Amino acid sequence: MARHIYACPLRWSDMDAFGHVNNVVFLRYLEEARIDFMFTQAAAAGAGEFAGGSVVARHEIDYKRPLVHRPEPVTIETWVTKIGVASLTVAYEIKDTAEDGTETVYVRASTVVVPYDLAEGRPRRISPVEREFLGRFTDGGGTDDRSKGDRSKGDRSLDAEPVGAAA
Repeated sequence: MARHIYACPLRWSDMDAFGHVNNVVFLRYLEEARIDFMFTQAAAAGAGEFAGGSVVARHEIDYKRPLVHRPEPVTIETWVTKIGVASLTVAYEIKDTAEDGTETVYVRASTVVVPYDLAEGRPRRISPVEREFLGRFTDGGGTDDRSKGDRSKGDRSLDAEPVGAAA
C-alpha cells in the first residue's frame, strides 16, 4: 500500500503556553496533508473532482507524544482505510523517522470525508476515477461493495443532511 507523504512545516505560533504544539493545531496539520493529497495529488492524477467540494464528517485523534517547535518539518503519512459510496476514511500518522529507522509518532488520526456538490448543496457519490485514485492508497481491505448501489448494509450517507466543515 502506498502512503502519501507530506512535509509539514512547524510555525512558532503553533506552540501553546506549555511549549508544545497545541492540540487544535494538529487538525490544521492534518488538513494541510489532506488538501495536498486529495486536491493537489488527486488532480495531478486526473481525479480533480475533490477540489470541487468535500466536507469533514468526523475526526478522531490519538495524541501519542508532545511535539515541540523546531526548524525541520514533521512528516505526515496519509492513506485510505475505507472507500464507501459517498464517503471515505483517511488515516494519518504525524511522525519523525530517525536515520537509524526508528520512528517517533506524535499523532495517529483519521478523518471521514464526504465529497460534496457545492452547486447542489448536498453530498455526492465518489466517482470511478476518484475511487481508482484512492485505491492506490488503500491497503486492499478498505473498499466497500456498496459502490454498486447496494444500500442494504446501512449506508445512508446520501440521505443525510450535510454536516461538517469544509475539507
